[in-house]
Amino acid sequence: MEKIQPKDWIPLIKPYTKPSVARSLRQVADTLLPLLASALLLVGCASGPLLVEAEPPVIVAPDLTAAFAEPWKIPHGEWKPVDGVLRMTEIPARKHVPVLQHWVGLKTAVIELDFRQDVPTTFYIGCDADKHVGRVVITPKEVHIAEDSVKPSHILARMPLETVKGQWRHVRVEWTGDRMAVRIDGQELSAQHPFLATPKTRSWIAGGKSAEVRNLVIKGVAQ
Repeated sequence: MEKIQPKDWIPLIKPYTKPSVARSLRQVADTLLPLLASALLLVGCASGPLLVEAEPPVIVAPDLTAAFAEPWKIPHGEWKPVDGVLRMTEIPARKHVPVLQHWVGLKTAVIELDFRQDVPTTFYIGCDADKHVGRVVITPKEVHIAEDSVKPSHILARMPLETVKGQWRHVRVEWTGDRMAVRIDGQELSAQHPFLATPKTRSWIAGGKSAEVRNLVIKGVAQ
């Protein structure tokens, strides 16, 4: 039997030593596609409904370029829409955080928005009857859900958050029946209490001394 010489291997291995665009693309695909699939799965887990089975109809989605009219009300602070961004500022003499109310009672609601604070303080999204019913409170260090049958508000659930300064943060709040939930920065929290089922007359957002809001959308089913 003739002995195989090293030179005889060259034709066999030569195709694998040359650069190959097809092989490189295949290697990239084999490496990146599983990672992309995992990333998309994570994004999917951090989007969509929290409590509602399907997205309710849009009630209002202001373009934030003009002053607010009914059914909006501004009981506290200054709220100025400028080029799609809503700027809220506290009026010190009022001794109350800025509040913007939307006077449509929703038994099922979804409120989504982006907010930003150069100096992180507190940001709120809540619902009322004749008095406060429930609220989501975002502080520099945590987010919590509270019901307002007692004073001070009764905190039902809480989770820690990282302090974020000067960056846009997306938040989604939902309530239906006796439940309320929030998603912020991809983290989710929910709570349940009989008082949260109180029929609502309005929803509201509020901030600390100042904040900016954009992409505000309120969806829901009327009371």
